[in-house]
Order: sequence, then C-alpha cells, then structure tokens
Amino acid sequence: MATRRVTLVFPQERVQEPVVFTMAKQFNIMPNIRRARVTETVGEMTLELEGTEADLVAGIKFLESRGVKVEPADGRTVI
Repeated sequence: MATRRVTLVFPQERVQEPVVFTMAKQFNIMPNIRRARVTETVGEMTLELEGTEADLVAGIKFLESRGVKVEPADGRTVI
C-alpha cells in the first residue's frame, strides 16, 4: 500500500458534491481527514490517502478532472 498526503482546494461549484467519497469508493482509496475548512464558497481539506499506487494516481486524476486543485501537503510530488 502507498500513501499520499494532499491538500485539496474545492471550487465553489464542488463544495456541496461528495467528490472525496466518490473517489474513495470508485478507486478503493482510504481517505483520512487531517484538516478541513469548508464554507459556502470554498473548501480546503488536507487528507492522507492510502491505496495502491495505481489507484492513488487514478483517484487524484479523478479529483482534478472534477475541478479540485490537488497539491502535495508533505513536499513530495502528488502523482
């Protein structure tokens, strides 16, 4: 199993959507919330993601395709 620590920044139109849940279910990724701040206009969340390397890459690409900005939270590369 591999892990990634990432910070997600959600655009306003995605704040109400369950994109993290969908990513977790669709790509068999276990998300662990480390920090979150969500308002009506913006969402920011730091997660530790655990899964296979291939699932993590696919899950991160899914988030990005939904307009979520994915940044490394630990100085390593995201993908």
